[in-house]
Amino acid sequence: MKPVLIIRTGRAPDRIRARHGDFPHWFRLGAGLHPRQLRIVDVAAGEALPAPREVAGAIITGSAAMVTERSAWSERTAGWIRDAMDAELPLFGVCYGHQLMAHALGGRVDYLPGGREIGTQAIEVSAAGAQDLLARGLPASFRAHTTHEQSVIEPPSGAAVLARSARDPHQLLRYGPHALSAQFHPEFNAEVMRAYIRRKHADMRREGTDPQQIFSAVAATPIARRLLRQFSRHHRWIAAAG
Repeated sequence: MKPVLIIRTGRAPDRIRARHGDFPHWFRLGAGLHPRQLRIVDVAAGEALPAPREVAGAIITGSAAMVTERSAWSERTAGWIRDAMDAELPLFGVCYGHQLMAHALGGRVDYLPGGREIGTQAIEVSAAGAQDLLARGLPASFRAHTTHEQSVIEPPSGAAVLARSARDPHQLLRYGPHALSAQFHPEFNAEVMRAYIRRKHADMRREGTDPQQIFSAVAATPIARRLLRQFSRHHRWIAAAG
């Protein structure tokens, strides 16, 4: 049985990790996978990725790094994404992973106009999303957690925009029959979102936003969290676990 690859592009901050765990744990729970199904590769630490044919699919995590830094490990991972797309490997990128997939496939990533987007947002499904195999089961509007400074400014040619927020028009993208990415965090729960807001409290005030108001508006995001499980089930990762 081929493993599902978690491509770790960063780590949760120390205090959040100590209390809530780290990215691979959150994604494992969200996707409904057993630990024995997973292979975790820390590309930010220089670990080498397996050939796409050696895995059943991949989830690409978030990171505190910036895609526009064009770090060597990030650009190598972008090359791997292109190879994985050629092999029609199931891919799901989140936050940094979302931006890196778009960058790898010819899109443009840069800082989000107007500054960071953080907190629980309303996500609106597009007309394309309403017809999409995975996204069509979503309601017209649902809540999701976000925390990012950079975004996909221009999606790659041929990518379908499935959903947006008020600030970011490219919250959910499809690149092909097996490849999807989300700027929002389907792996976050409300407590993790609150922990990130606490951590960014001073930055938010300096940027002119009200962290207390954003903190108070944090809510459960069951629809967004369900996306990972649906993707996992669609590509038979869960069925493969028995």
